[in-house]
Amino acid sequence: MGFAGNALIAVLVVRVFGRDAIHVLRRAAAAGVRAGVNELGRTARDEGQE
Repeated sequence: MGFAGNALIAVLVVRVFGRDAIHVLRRAAAAGVRAGVNELGRTARDEGQE
């Protein structure tokens, strides 16, 4: 799903759940970024061991 699909879902969630949804979406995005950064660090360490 591309950016447009993600944006549409975000707009629908905000319409249904109100302002609290914005906080939840921000937390989810931050968790995704942290997971991605951790994965990048792990991949870099694994490549150095070969």
